Amino acid sequence: MEDLSKNSVWTSLPLPGFIIDAEDRIETINPAAEQFTNTSLRAVRGEPIWDKLAVDAPLDDAFSRVRSNLAELYINDVDVSTGSNPPDLCNIQIAPLAGSEGKVMLLIAPRKIAGRLNRAFSPKSAAKSAIGMAEMLAHEIKNPLAGITGAAQLLSMNLTPEDRELTDLIVAESRRIVTLLEQVEQFGNLRPPERKPVNLHDLLDRARKSAMVGIAANMEIVEDYDPSLPPTFWDGDQLLQVFLNLIKNAAEAAGKQGGKLTLRTFYDRTLRMRRADGSQSYLPLQVEVMDDGPGIPPEIVGEIFDPFVSGKENGTGLGLALVSKIITENDGMIAVDSVPGRTVFRISLPVVPKDYKEEA
Repeated sequence: MEDLSKNSVWTSLPLPGFIIDAEDRIETINPAAEQFTNTSLRAVRGEPIWDKLAVDAPLDDAFSRVRSNLAELYINDVDVSTGSNPPDLCNIQIAPLAGSEGKVMLLIAPRKIAGRLNRAFSPKSAAKSAIGMAEMLAHEIKNPLAGITGAAQLLSMNLTPEDRELTDLIVAESRRIVTLLEQVEQFGNLRPPERKPVNLHDLLDRARKSAMVGIAANMEIVEDYDPSLPPTFWDGDQLLQVFLNLIKNAAEAAGKQGGKLTLRTFYDRTLRMRRADGSQSYLPLQVEVMDDGPGIPPEIVGEIFDPFVSGKENGTGLGLALVSKIITENDGMIAVDSVPGRTVFRISLPVVPKDYKEEA
């Protein structure tokens, strides 16, 4: 099994995670678990899990079932204590480790952690996990769809206008499916970011000009920039994609009647983010994309960055999920505030590191 301490997904996971060997001893924990237990990996490695955690549930039986059935197990609403802290109401996930006989992974989701983390244990997590399968199938599905589209176009050449409407429908719907599959592929195959100094206003201007002759041609776009902003340290192509996706989202929400879209930048010294290793990252550069559309439905506003969650009719729910993925992988933050008549997406970005030296 790989060294999980060097795995970026494991170390950045916001949920406390434990790898337990076949004898119920702790093999490794992630930074979130170190914070949860108020101890270090070195101090707990090799210790029995029950010496470090007190769980108000029969986990001995749960571990046995996971090991024998090789299937995940969820336990919701149980008290978990580390001895040094009072019990927390948590959800628990136990999963077998592939290729590691007897080892299991224990994930703990305290209720006091943000609601988005709790949703990882709800039935909606099925939609999230489905994207992994969708990524693998997308390419294979596109091939037969191309054949169906071509066959329908050939048939339409010898049909009456009434029958041609049916073949046109086949072509249109096939192309719509292909567009969705391309979004799924893009979401799953995003290349690693190539960070370098980037002028935010240059990118916003490119996104605005592109949108005005395309996706937001019916929108009034207003610029409210702070000209003193320094460059950010980002992947320019991916950040441009983020701006275009947010503008497109606002334009689609406004509909044919159009509306007002405001692009705003400003500096906020107070905002910072804690990394998985405990260090802090300052994110003083702020970009807001604000529209006066109908707003996001209240019941999904907290889930709007999850895959397949959309407030638009026939929406795929992948556009904002892709935005969130790009922002997260570039060590930034994104937040949304929405009421009818005012929806604001705020992106928080870092400045160029002082020790950065551009390669020749």
